[in-house]
Order: sequence, then structure tokens, then C-alpha cells
Amino acid sequence: MKRIMFCIFFVTLFLLGLFATGEAKIIVKYGHVGPPVHPQHHGAVAFAKYVNEHTNGEIEVQVFPLGQLGGERSMAEQVQAGTLHMTALTSGVLANFVPEIGIIELPFIYPNREVAYNVLDDREVKERFYKYCDAKGFIFIGYTENEFRDLTNSKRPIHKPEDLKGLKIRVIESPIFIDTFKAFGANPVPLPFPEIYNALQQKVIDGQDNPIYTSILMKYTEVNKFATVTNHILTECPTVVNKKFWDSLTPEQQKIFKEAAEVQIKVNREGNAKNRVEAFEKAKAQKVDVVILTAKEREVFKKAVKPVLDKYRGVYGSEWFDFYMKKIDFYSKKK
Repeated sequence: MKRIMFCIFFVTLFLLGLFATGEAKIIVKYGHVGPPVHPQHHGAVAFAKYVNEHTNGEIEVQVFPLGQLGGERSMAEQVQAGTLHMTALTSGVLANFVPEIGIIELPFIYPNREVAYNVLDDREVKERFYKYCDAKGFIFIGYTENEFRDLTNSKRPIHKPEDLKGLKIRVIESPIFIDTFKAFGANPVPLPFPEIYNALQQKVIDGQDNPIYTSILMKYTEVNKFATVTNHILTECPTVVNKKFWDSLTPEQQKIFKEAAEVQIKVNREGNAKNRVEAFEKAKAQKVDVVILTAKEREVFKKAVKPVLDKYRGVYGSEWFDFYMKKIDFYSKKK
């Protein structure tokens, strides 16, 4: 009997010690659809590392790339419902839940990458994103990034919107993308990211829009030998957290998550900048016919999507639309 009581005493001390030293850690699952070799994933891993280290092991963030936890729409639903802690997904897909955030991906609105980053990092813009997401059960804490999007297809070089007429082009599950490619004369086909390669290989679709480097990484250029650098839409992927889970964190833990989000986008953007340099060399090695739109050709595409911009000014409301466009204009003129 004494031996049993002795064992119980030490087991109790051991369990108390676990709790006292914080061993009962919080496991956070973070899903996204980027491939493991993409800077988007590298940024997410940097996020996880920062949180793990700065919470002294109290919180462990586990990152699941390449749609392991579902497609983007599915993961958004999971985060909203609270069955997944957090995700980073394209703003066009998130716009199915938070319409106002879709403004990020309007076609041909940014004159260059520097202006786009300044707008996205603007304090007032981020406060708006937070407010809009909060109302729908998401907490916006920052971004990951895919890149400016380009085109690949298996049929022909693309120099003007008319060249896309009749082509079946995979797009993300977003009304803006669908409307944009309809304006170009293409037949947009919404498909989850993990399904693109098989759809191209089986000729269910003729082409797809992703940054050229992503298309190379995912081997789309094995079956699509025509590429066009259009930079038509910037794919930013807001990082959102389930609101109930967020509210369960201490203010200090929330601060650490926000700091980690800053580290994440820095790593992501730096990786993308490096990859842009390599993308054209890799495309050339794969014998991909790459068209880079001239300024005149870009203007024709911009003119084609004017009705899309007019439509979404009505969708978002003139106040929010004009506010965002004024931010673009401000940073475009700022030296």
C-alpha cells in the first residue's frame, strides 16, 4: 500500500511539473496551398519559427503546405468555423467571405510592385482589412504572397485580348478572375490549385494564370509551352486567424503573431525577388516561348478590363473603391 501511495505521489509531482514548466503547449495548425519550395511556404515557416521561439514553446505553429488541409475555399470555411486555426489564401478566394478584400486583386491597377507594396503596407489600408475581416469571423494579421500573375497556354502566343478568345483558362475561385478573363474573351474555368496540372495534362483546360516561376515550379510549363508576362493581377494572400482562437490568446501572444506576420512577408518577398531573376532562365531552358507585353500591348489589356473596374466600384461601394485607388495614386506620385 505504501508503495502504491509513493508512486501516486511522484506521478502527481511529475504532472504538476509539466504544467508548471509550460509543457502543455498550444498546437496551431496553419494551412496554405503554396508548394514547399515556394517563398510563400518559406515565409510561413519563418512565421512558425518566430512564434515558437518568442512564446518560449508555449505555442507551436505547424505549417501544412500544398493544400494538405484542403483547397483555399475549404480552408477559409474551416478557419471561419474554428476547425482550423489559421490560413493564408488568395484575396480573391477570401473575397467570397469578405467581399471588400477582393479589391487587392483588381486587374491592372498597380503601375509597379513598389507602389503595390506601399499600398498594402499602408496603416490605414491594413486597418480597413482588419475591420472587414473581423466582421466575418476572421482576424487579419498580414500577408503571404504569390506574385504578379502571368499566363501560360498550350495553343499560341498571347499578345492581345483577342488571342485569348475561346481558350479555356483555369482561374482561382473568384468572381474578379472570372469577370477579368471573360473581358479578355477567354472561357474561365475555376479550379482548386492542386488540380491544375492534371487538368492541363488531360486538356480539360488550355491554360492557366500564375506567376511564371510558380508555373515552372509546378511543372505547368511541361504541358504549356506558351507564356505571356502580363502582370495582370497581384496575388496577395492575406493571413487570417479564427476569431475565437485569437481572442483566447493573451495580448502578448497576439503581439508576437503580428510580429511574426511581418517576418513572414519579408522572407516571402525577398524570396520572390530572387526567383524572378531565375524564372526566365528556367523558362528558356525548358524551351518555353515567352512573350513580354510591350507598354502599348498592356494598355490594350487595361482598356479591356475597364468594365470590370466599373462593376467592382459598384460592388465595393464608391467610398472604399475610391479610397483604395487614391492610395495607389498617392504612392504612384510619391518620390
